Amino acid sequence: MHLLAVLLIGLVVGLLARIITPGPNPRGIIVTIVIGIVGAVLATYGGQAIGLYAPDEPAGFIGSVVGAVVLLVLLRLFSR
Repeated sequence: MHLLAVLLIGLVVGLLARIITPGPNPRGIIVTIVIGIVGAVLATYGGQAIGLYAPDEPAGFIGSVVGAVVLLVLLRLFSR
């Protein structure tokens, strides 16, 4: 059940990041889920590095969406 919850939250976070980020975005449900999950991981470790989160504390929902948006912007910059 935990894996299903991670996939569902990754999908929601990825969809919100795709809606927020203007321009062409990668297509497909699998890519959207991966972007959401990687964005959450990026937000967790980035937030821990700058002191927003404690060492064992994960990023919240809004932080995950921000991490996914940052990931989409970075993907767009380096894909050209």
